[in-house]
Amino acid sequence: MSKTNQLGLPLLQPAQAQKHVTVNEALARLDGLVELVLVSESVTLPPAVVQDGICYGVPVGAVNGWAGQDGRIAIGVNGGWEFAQPGRGWRAMILDEGVGAIHDGTAWRRGFVTLSSHNAGLAVRVSEVDHVIGVGPVSTTAIMIPSNSVVIGVTARVTVDITGTLASWQLGNPGAAGRYGSGLGLSAGSWARGVLSQPTAFYVPEPMQLDAVGGDFAGGSVRIAIHYFEIALPDL
Repeated sequence: MSKTNQLGLPLLQPAQAQKHVTVNEALARLDGLVELVLVSESVTLPPAVVQDGICYGVPVGAVNGWAGQDGRIAIGVNGGWEFAQPGRGWRAMILDEGVGAIHDGTAWRRGFVTLSSHNAGLAVRVSEVDHVIGVGPVSTTAIMIPSNSVVIGVTARVTVDITGTLASWQLGNPGAAGRYGSGLGLSAGSWARGVLSQPTAFYVPEPMQLDAVGGDFAGGSVRIAIHYFEIALPDL
């Protein structure tokens, strides 16, 4: 046996010379795989400068030093790349997506906090957008809430002063103005934290709606985050 089963760490062999090389290689793999953080799982071109300990999930179609390593974890070691095969139940944070994930033995399941033997599970997700407010009494975002999801609340922060003739504003959905907050401030840094007393199921995709109170919007920007659950079907 030359490597450990779980993490593929190289093992020292009897009467081996330069034992420090093997030990250092094992420590470098541990440094990348323990508390696993993947910079990205969508980058196909390896970075030109390799940082020791940095990890990427290798996507299909990766090239150069990652070619042929689809689905594996690329770990920066001594200026090059080592690769590890993630196993079922491994957990990682995918930085560029801002989401945790569980590996099902084949792929990363983003947002999952549970995983059944047939890959049913509960996912906790956040949908975030910087919304530029248009002119008028109402400003509607693009679709933010996916179908068949359960929203537990919405948070928001004004990132650019809201201007216009309004005195305040409300945050909600079409047909449910102010569901997540009313009497909200106009200056940058003002915020809303709308926690629903009962989680609400949405069966069709839904945008967010900002309603001006006491006048109209003229401009501004708000960062909005939807906090919601989704449930995944079991596999065949």
